Amino acid sequence: MSYRKGIAALALAAPLYAQYGGPALLTRGQNPAAMSASQIDFRPYLNLSAGYDSGINGVGVNPNGTPVNEVSAAMDATVGVSGVHSWRHTQIGLDYRLNLRHYFRQSFYDGSDQMLLLGITHQLSRHVIFSIRTSAGLYTQNFNTPILTSTVPFDPATTYVPTNDFFDNRTIYFSTQADLQVQKSTRLSYAIGADGFETRRRSTALYGVVGAGARGDLHYRISRRSTIGLGYNYTHYSYNHIFSSTDLHGLVATYGIRLTRQWEFASTAGATRYETKFIQTVPIDPAIAALIGISSARQVSYTRNWIPTVQARLSYTMKRGVTYLSVGRSVVPGNGLFLTSTSTNASAGYAYTALRHWSASLAVSYNRSNSLGNFIGVYGDYAATATLSRQIVRYTHGILSANVRRFQSPDFNNYNKWSYGVRLGLGFTPGDIPIRMW
Repeated sequence: MSYRKGIAALALAAPLYAQYGGPALLTRGQNPAAMSASQIDFRPYLNLSAGYDSGINGVGVNPNGTPVNEVSAAMDATVGVSGVHSWRHTQIGLDYRLNLRHYFRQSFYDGSDQMLLLGITHQLSRHVIFSIRTSAGLYTQNFNTPILTSTVPFDPATTYVPTNDFFDNRTIYFSTQADLQVQKSTRLSYAIGADGFETRRRSTALYGVVGAGARGDLHYRISRRSTIGLGYNYTHYSYNHIFSSTDLHGLVATYGIRLTRQWEFASTAGATRYETKFIQTVPIDPAIAALIGISSARQVSYTRNWIPTVQARLSYTMKRGVTYLSVGRSVVPGNGLFLTSTSTNASAGYAYTALRHWSASLAVSYNRSNSLGNFIGVYGDYAATATLSRQIVRYTHGILSANVRRFQSPDFNNYNKWSYGVRLGLGFTPGDIPIRMW
């Protein structure tokens, strides 16, 4: 009997042999290690709410020739499902939501928003793990602030997710990363991966982007709590409606440490070389203009430079929640209005689900970007979202949520505006635990 128990124990332990087991690695998009959960039941939910939004604006101008800025009361219905399930060799984590929205005064902006986070991890052998991380969505209004969630095994901030769109415009985005991780020994591991992403915007005045990339990293655990490593990544992307593309080559050093059972720090630091080109309109010398009859011409502008890049995240994981702070500097594809930009950002979040009655989440973010492409200048925003849920009766919860965002630019006056919204409603979900408001 003891012999059989020993064989069973080894069989159960085998799938875990290839797992890294140390602090999270940002080059692999990992959540804090302490957030790993073997199983969270898939739970559907339905939320019905009413509220008020300001700062609604499509791609257009009002009769005064200034950007549109509307306000309206609204009704919303949101359905979704979230959870994670583990088998012997495979784990699937899912967070999906669909929002239907109606404005009483501005029905032109009625519509639906969808968001999907999907993580799949499969153990190919004792030493090899294959994983896929996917973010996708379709929206008109983008209040998206990526936040850590316990139902998907990756940090959404490490994928390409549009977060600072200025206009309320129909947008579709898709981003996926595939990785092959090899645990060479108990200390040494390496990974190779590929990325693909695409964003399409309905308005022809805005630019969509499509891109792909490849990367690799090598990591060594110098102790039970800390890991060091090196990583390289290459990305190429181009835009529609305009001749413009960018190539990125990045080299980073990585460091991760589990300070305590709950506290964890993960970071990367290095440099990225960017090469970007686009068509630029330039004035012609007056003497030449008088001769040929045109005052301007188009030429291809080419820029190549290096910038320092950094990413860091400090997290504290509780039994039923997480709080974190992250900062970063990188090259990004812009926001549909501006093209390739250098971006500095910071974000913080808190999410907690009590045993029975309460659930809460809070996320704040800051971004300052410098456009390198079609328009030269600085733009950015800061934003905050908060949600509080309280169980009223079995399967029914009262929900209060609010969001606020400030777009700002020292170079483009009409880019400076406030946008905010508030909602109050009811949520319905099976089970006694409140709805997870990630």
